[in-house]
Amino acid sequence: MSSKFYDFKYLKGDLTGGLVAGVVALPLALAFGVQSGLGAIAGLYGAIAIGILAAIFGGTATQASGPTGPMTVVSGALVVAAIEFTGSLEAAMPIIIITFLLSGLFQIIFGLINIAGYVKYFPYPVVSGFMSGVGLIIIILQLFPFVGLNSAKSTWLVMQDLPRLFNEFNPYALALGGITVIIYYVFPYLTKAIPSALVALIIASLVAYFLNWDVPIIGEIPSGLPSIQIEGLLSIDAGAYSLVAEYALVLAVLGSIDSLLTSVIADNMTKTKHNSNRELIGQGIGNSIAAIFGGIPGAGATKGTVININSGGRTRLSGAIHGLFLLAVLLGLGKLAAHIPLCVLAGLLIPIAFKIIDVKGLKHLLVVPKADAVVLIIVLLITTFGSLIQAVGIGLLLASLLFMKRASDIGEKGMEVGTIAGFDGEKPWQDEIEFYEAYKDKVYIKHLYGPLFFGFTSHFQEEITNIPSQVKALIIRMDRVPYIDQSGLYALENAVLELEQRGIQVLLTALQEQPKDKLVSIDIVPDLISEAHIFDEINAAFDYLKSHYKL
Repeated sequence: MSSKFYDFKYLKGDLTGGLVAGVVALPLALAFGVQSGLGAIAGLYGAIAIGILAAIFGGTATQASGPTGPMTVVSGALVVAAIEFTGSLEAAMPIIIITFLLSGLFQIIFGLINIAGYVKYFPYPVVSGFMSGVGLIIIILQLFPFVGLNSAKSTWLVMQDLPRLFNEFNPYALALGGITVIIYYVFPYLTKAIPSALVALIIASLVAYFLNWDVPIIGEIPSGLPSIQIEGLLSIDAGAYSLVAEYALVLAVLGSIDSLLTSVIADNMTKTKHNSNRELIGQGIGNSIAAIFGGIPGAGATKGTVININSGGRTRLSGAIHGLFLLAVLLGLGKLAAHIPLCVLAGLLIPIAFKIIDVKGLKHLLVVPKADAVVLIIVLLITTFGSLIQAVGIGLLLASLLFMKRASDIGEKGMEVGTIAGFDGEKPWQDEIEFYEAYKDKVYIKHLYGPLFFGFTSHFQEEITNIPSQVKALIIRMDRVPYIDQSGLYALENAVLELEQRGIQVLLTALQEQPKDKLVSIDIVPDLISEAHIFDEINAAFDYLKSHYKL
């Protein structure tokens, strides 16, 4: 590798970041593999292929990719559906593999046709409800393994079988699962240098092994390189085509959203800008190759990416090293991993599932617009107890209908509904000209037109957070914003929080009744924006800035 293509000053950080991220990914890959229904080895195969290839071909330099909770839940639902269709896991494997392969190809196509530009328009309540539903599914399905019992394959069946949870539980498994959870939460208080998930996995597994506790374990894991699994892919029953297409599309869309959200987090941490389309292509290549070798699909893993960056990773080499470490584990430590108890893996997955649940969105259910709350709850319930595919489709349909209803209501009242203008070329209003000419290098004034809906929030947030660092204050004129939904509330909150952290003061003027009520209801006002920074008229904001900042 020549210095023309790689700056060796990053080598130490990339090695450290990649190795630490790989250590963190190991127990999760095994756990997600078991959760999917294809076994621990499928999780490891997926983590290796996606980790290496998405890093090499993706568009985010510090991304650590692999199986994630949401992708695993959808994969598990596919496995169940395919087994119901064919009668056995062995007969279902061609359907499962072709679906995983097609989902990767869809992602490559998404990247080639710039579908990433549309992913940002997913409404917050739909994403929140789906993610919280995924978290609940993981928790419910891991209850039985946590106490040493076999679990049903659907949340409904698990809920109906709850009495067995209390009558037949294995006390040794329950103790090991409890030890795992306690170590997972407590160990970071001692040190964060070693991932708590790995420590919990090792300690609990050693306890079970040396005390000879009778608990279900992973069992034999194949060692060596995996074989290509393409047998029967071209001869699947035509009746399974719709199943394949539906799940492949959902996996592709979900994996794209998951990865791009993690890419944004990586950008914020490293002050870089990822290439969304290239990221989807890289993820698609990784998922396609993982499928051929029998691995489960994945996406950009937020936890692994954050740990990679915090440990020094700065280039795509770090993500590749994370995958290569897992490959080394596959080649050398498979026999040891076979002794890991399933209750220990459940003890790792349950805390992770709680992190997937959108506590913020659920906490604000009673104060956000009722329509948003209803959409979130409906998507949450359908995701948890029904079809994941229908949950997303129904959620998007409801959100779109509500958007049209709100736009119609506002139009009937004669109010303007326009796009949100950018700063470049945005002309000052008549009552701003004098102040603008005097202080345009120190104060930005942002005009908002029409309702702040989910369709506008991504552009709005991007515009606001791109303000130059030399600016001292931002005035957001809300004169013509009659309505703000849940997506708009959180977009405004995130943008203001980032500006405050950069030392840029945010002022609001002419807040209308509905936006003000909602900002107060979720404590953006006064916790983030003080009442003293909200003005009825623009001139009052000008006077405040002149006196407090001595402009």
